[in-house]
Formats: sequence, C-alpha cells, structure tokens
Amino acid sequence: MEYFINALTNYADFTGRARRREYWYFNLYYFIFFLIVIVLDAVSTAGGFTALYSLAMIVPSVSVLVRRLHDTSRTAWWLLLILIPVVGQLILLYFLVQDSHQDNEYGYNPKGGILC
Repeated sequence: MEYFINALTNYADFTGRARRREYWYFNLYYFIFFLIVIVLDAVSTAGGFTALYSLAMIVPSVSVLVRRLHDTSRTAWWLLLILIPVVGQLILLYFLVQDSHQDNEYGYNPKGGILC
C-alpha cells in the first residue's frame, strides 16, 4: 500500500525513477480499488464511480509509468508505443519488466543505496 500512496502523493512528479516493485504494486492496488469501484457502481443507483476513479487516476498512472521508464534509461516518448497495436504494448511490457539500470540522467539507482 506504501507504493500506491507514494504514487498518489507524487502524482504530478514526472522526474526521477520508480523501481519495478513500486510500479507493479501501484498497478496491483489500482486494480483492486478498481474492482471495488465497479462493485460500488453495480450496487449504487447513482453510478459513475468507475469513470470518476479512472479519470482521477490517469495522471498518477502516467506519472509512475514515466518514472518506471526512466529507471530503465528510457524517455517518456517511449509511451507512444502504446499506439502500435499489440506489438507496441508487448515491447513496452518488456521495458517495464526489466531490472533497474545503473545511475543515469534521471537519478541514482534506487536499488544501489544512498550516494555519499
């Protein structure tokens, strides 16, 4: 839950790096809360909770995705791969499951510890 809250507090921070763990735990909690919101939509008569949740989570989702790409030494422009059907998503998934690269222009390696 710590990673989800961290992504929400840094929702507009497109700089820096996000480890694999942060990215995938964020997506896990996003999915769990999305299922809860779907149930709320089904139970309530007002509806619209799913659309509201999805809209509210666009910026934090893109932010953590960009920081994850930075961790693999790639720019945010690689997100445009989403526009290529199937192949683009598979390439992007390959980038997202890669391990953290060493220190790069986006910051120090979060797995490497604190720099002196």
